[in-house]
Amino acid sequence: MDASRERTAIIHDSLPLWVTALQELAAASGIRVVGSAPDEAQALDLVSRMRPTLFITEIDGPDGTIRLDIVRKARGIDADLKVIVLSTSSEPAAVGAAFAAGADVYVLKNADPNDLSAAMRQVFNQSFFVAASWAALPEAVESSPKDAPVLTRRELEILQLVAEGHTNGAMASMLWVTEQTIKFHLSNIYRKLDVSNRTEAGRWAQLHGLLSTTKPEQTWPARSMTEAVR
Repeated sequence: MDASRERTAIIHDSLPLWVTALQELAAASGIRVVGSAPDEAQALDLVSRMRPTLFITEIDGPDGTIRLDIVRKARGIDADLKVIVLSTSSEPAAVGAAFAAGADVYVLKNADPNDLSAAMRQVFNQSFFVAASWAALPEAVESSPKDAPVLTRRELEILQLVAEGHTNGAMASMLWVTEQTIKFHLSNIYRKLDVSNRTEAGRWAQLHGLLSTTKPEQTWPARSMTEAVR
């Protein structure tokens, strides 16, 4: 996809309130919505005629099933099209099936609006958003596609601590480094993830399953100063 191309979107959702909310979030994320439709066929026709860079679509059928044909057909129209799917299902099988069908991002409909806005921005960086409850830990990020952000082991440690809510001072003590070193790593993390603050970086970590189920002192034991600066 041409990086200079204007970011535009088509929205498919049967509820007008959701369409309105998505339009507002897209605008706040620098994406211009060029059309919307409650019907699958109409939505796909818009994708074919308008050639947007992003397609946001619900995948929940009225009978409770997950319908993914619309994802496959949209990607068939434009292989470079980014696709965000919306669903009420958090079942791993549904998430996996959506990714297999060609979705770039899977968002639950009860997600925080700020998370959805972040997803809209980062989908163009080829980041994958998965449920933290069934995602792998740091290895999941390290095995992401080659175009996804590449974080060092130390950056992953700091990002996880940020997501857990630790201050710069606390992280410096836990990792045996200075606060200035923490700020240096945070600056690199923000740049790589294309985020502007701790809140957005923390949400990125949560969406990628980087929150540890162990206590911080168990995950990052005291170490020598030589090890700490690596």
